[in-house]
Amino acid sequence: ALDNLYVALENVAPDLRHRVAAFTPAQGHVCDGLQLRIDDLDAGGTRTLSLSVIKVDAQRLMAVLSDVTDAVRREQELRRHEALLSSITSGVTDYAMMTLDHRGRIRQWNPSIGKLTGFSAEDLQGAGFDHFLVDGPLDQARLDARLREALVDGWHLDEGWRRRSDGTRFWGSSLLAPLDEHPDIPDHERIYSFIVRDISEQREANETFRHAVLCDHLTGLANRRAFHEAAEREFRRWQRDPRALSLVVVDADHFKQINDRHGHLAGDAVLRHLAAGLRACFRGTDLVARIGGEEFVALLPGTDADGAVAVATRLCTCIAGQTVDVDGASIRYTVSAGVAAMEPDIASVRELFRRADAALYFAKSTGRNRV
Repeated sequence: ALDNLYVALENVAPDLRHRVAAFTPAQGHVCDGLQLRIDDLDAGGTRTLSLSVIKVDAQRLMAVLSDVTDAVRREQELRRHEALLSSITSGVTDYAMMTLDHRGRIRQWNPSIGKLTGFSAEDLQGAGFDHFLVDGPLDQARLDARLREALVDGWHLDEGWRRRSDGTRFWGSSLLAPLDEHPDIPDHERIYSFIVRDISEQREANETFRHAVLCDHLTGLANRRAFHEAAEREFRRWQRDPRALSLVVVDADHFKQINDRHGHLAGDAVLRHLAAGLRACFRGTDLVARIGGEEFVALLPGTDADGAVAVATRLCTCIAGQTVDVDGASIRYTVSAGVAAMEPDIASVRELFRRADAALYFAKSTGRNRV
């Protein structure tokens, strides 16, 4: 019953209608190779579709859908290898290299550290490899989790803001890897290598790419693909090192009535307003994404169910107390939320999401504007 492409794809490409409406040229590519993740119920996983939409003339669009699951999987593996090689082989002027003990503490001074960060050997005495993080040091449990991840996977790579001794910051890529992966080595004798690179010049290009691939076009939040990738990473970390992890699913109440009464432009304004509210209520370390038409999700590492309920309740209160002004109309709306926390009997990200979605359904069926 494929009667309308917008409706058929609203759960995986909720901003498609907006993209088409915002495309002003008489003809051309509205989107080219937009990747959509869909649940593959038969295989018990997800598949990736590539969507290209071409505006033929004022009245006609042409859409092409292709299954690119295998190609995307190969591309992700290739990017992992390229990132590893880049971290190791880049020029000697933009990196700091050091060795770490079994608890992630810097073992010995290397002049490259001073050249990149300005820190001296005295500054780093007894410090962990998280000393360079702008947001401050991690607790030992999180340090240990990253070391275990590097040991299991062979390496751990991440990007983010790093700090220098003078208070300035740079966008850095950090590679953590065990120097010897032999299973018989006692944990207290393991040594790790740690390389930090300054990739500030690459950040703009990387951010442009990430925004095009992993951001929702309408709200600027992460999209469905970004959420699934992050959730799978956090789930693997939880399997290796169980700790608090919660999921919040948020849905705008009676959103269809807003669209029917005020039009789709007003509906888009409400969704952007809700996205801003989500950014304000959740932490920067939480992943907030739009995964459907008016459905949003937040992944909260390090937060238990009570903490997730508290922040979701704060969001409900915040949204209910505000209005969205569009073309002279003041629109009030509310949201409902469902919360689920990781437990030992949860075998997949899908199961965690199913529990949060069931809680959301209960919130909506018992009156809405609640968690």
